[in-house]
Amino acid sequence: MLSWKAGLRFMPQEQSKPLDLKMAEDIATKLQNYRTAPFDARFPNQNQTRNCFYNYLDYHRCQKSLDAKGVDTAPCDWYKRVYKSLCPMSWIQKWDDQRAEGTFPGKI
Repeated sequence: MLSWKAGLRFMPQEQSKPLDLKMAEDIATKLQNYRTAPFDARFPNQNQTRNCFYNYLDYHRCQKSLDAKGVDTAPCDWYKRVYKSLCPMSWIQKWDDQRAEGTFPGKI
């Protein structure tokens, strides 16, 4: 089968890998090349407090969801790296304590 590629030429379509394997490789590559939190269009302003909080929530939601399905939670590590690079450690410790006590204000 032919597919349209850059350069305005038809080229044979590559044999694609299964989607799960390809996604896992993409995530592994992103984690290896990770330096700091990339731009997130949901948080365009200079103040990154909300970005920090939402990545903390996303990490724990991802962990909870994948644990419930019995799936490997490695894809969640992206969110953890982002919130650890954006959030002050004192906030993270406070939120972890609040989650343990059941008083955390976010919905996980």
